[in-house]
Amino acid sequence: GEAWFKSRFLPALKPLSITALLATLVLLFAFQGQRILDQPIDIVLIAIPLALQTYFIFFLTWKGGRWLGLPYRTCAPASMIGASNFFELAVAVAIALFGLNSGAALATVVG
Repeated sequence: GEAWFKSRFLPALKPLSITALLATLVLLFAFQGQRILDQPIDIVLIAIPLALQTYFIFFLTWKGGRWLGLPYRTCAPASMIGASNFFELAVAVAIALFGLNSGAALATVVG
């Protein structure tokens, strides 16, 4: 059971998940492309706070881990995981709730 799942099923599923994510991104950019070109200031207004949030959480996690005496091999991945914003989940929720042409979908493309 578990050995087959890890050795056969997950490796077979990995290319499919990467392809599905890439297809989702292509579709989002296709639907939002004109909006991005027409309203570049909106992109900047979305991107700046998201970038600040990502850096803040990364360094907060890094400093917190170092303050606790954790080694680099623990602080580095913890900081990267802490700063990630679960892009795939955000895209799925935005599309499901608001549709491909919504501002929420645009924000997930930028973020």
